[in-house]
Order: sequence, then C-alpha cells, then structure tokens
Amino acid sequence: MANRKWSRDELILAMNLYCQLPFGKLHKGTAEVVQLAMLLDRSPSSVSMKLCNLASLDPINIERGVKGLSSVSSADRGIWEEFHNDWDGLVVESETIRQKFELNTDSDDEVRHDSINGFDGATETTRLVQVRLTQQFFRRSVLASFNCQCCISGISIPELLIASHIVPWSQFPQHRANPRNGLCLSRLHDGAFDLGLITIDEEMKLVISKSLRDHYSNTVMQVSFQAFEGKPICLPNRFRPDSELLAAHRQTIFRS
Repeated sequence: MANRKWSRDELILAMNLYCQLPFGKLHKGTAEVVQLAMLLDRSPSSVSMKLCNLASLDPINIERGVKGLSSVSSADRGIWEEFHNDWDGLVVESETIRQKFELNTDSDDEVRHDSINGFDGATETTRLVQVRLTQQFFRRSVLASFNCQCCISGISIPELLIASHIVPWSQFPQHRANPRNGLCLSRLHDGAFDLGLITIDEEMKLVISKSLRDHYSNTVMQVSFQAFEGKPICLPNRFRPDSELLAAHRQTIFRS
C-alpha cells in the first residue's frame, strides 16, 4: 500500500466517512475504515489517523482539549472548511468520487445504474438521486453524532429515531445536509418539534408549548414531555446544533 500524499478526492472521502461514523469508531479495526482503506489502497491505520486529524478540527473536540496528530495539514483544514461552506455540494461530490474509485477498482466494467456523474437518465431522476444521497448522509451523520440516541428521551432504537431538521430544508436549502441543522429525536418528539409544540432554548434546554402543557393530566404526556421540560438535551459528540438555527426555530416555528 502506497505511502503518499493525500489527494483532495481522498480527503473528501475521509471527511464523508468521519461525518457518518460514531466518534468512538474512528479506529483502524472498524469495518467502514477498513473498507475505505481498501478503496484508496491505503492501510487502515493511515485512514484512522486521517479521521482522527479531522476530529481534532471539530470545535467540540477543541473545547474538550482533544489534540490532533502532528500530521494535521492545511489540506485537512481546507476540506473541513469546504464541507462546512457547502454541505449539499460536497455530499454529492463525495458520492461521485466514491463511485469513480469503485469503478477503477472493479474487475468488470459494469456501471452502477444510480451513478451521478454522467447519469444517462432524465434530469429530474438525477436530482432525485442527489436528494436521496443527501438525505442518507444527513440521517447517518446526525444519528452518529448523537450516538444513535434521542437527545430528549434517550431512546436508542434506530427504527424509532429521526434525524430531524431544526429548520426545514425546503426553506433553508443551504442547510439540507448540514449536520448542525440536525437533532436526533424519537418519532414522537420529532413530530412535536416539527409542529412547533416543543423547542430548544439558548441553554439547550427543552421548552414545551402551552398547548402541550394543557394535556399534562395524561400519563403518556407526563412521561413523554413533562418529565423532560426544562432539562438540557444530550449534546452530540460533534456538530453541535447551530444556535442561530435553533433561534430561527423558536422565532418562526415554535408555538408558545
């Protein structure tokens, strides 16, 4: 396996993987790390080190005093900034790059039918493929950041969890794939959040609307909402929810 400088394409794939792996699984033995290493013709240790370098650039880890390796480069920082400046664009680009690597390493010449780069189908179909990839990335990134637990209730059953957008991506398309526009919520709390029946305040504490509080006589409402009112949500290991987007939710969606 080559010991060579990381290309921009390789760094994009590493950043894509970093976003979607739980923080405790950046090590060389993780299946996804091994898979990417094989795709890039690198060692799992090399990929793991790159993921740890990227982790050291996260503001949450900086606050914790997590230090990167001496090999953190300006290119690493550049890719970090590229993703944060254009999540949608870099998510789609990373998938295109991955397909290119896969095609280059495939023993046969079969072309994947959902290929983005040079897609032969209609423009609308191409757009739908891109939306699907963006949605998948957002869900995986948000759930990984919150350790696959509802940040309000602690529920950890994946089938009952939603990667909830803080502000609707239809109104804020630039934040459609941005993990900082996400909360990991149970299906019940996601519905309440989307309808503006609950929100998160400046101190990251749960706020309940009056219309929900009026139903506290119901046992289910007591267990599901009253028990968590005024308590801080569980913060993610990375990609802390954007305070400006939370403020927008309180101002435009929450029904006090």
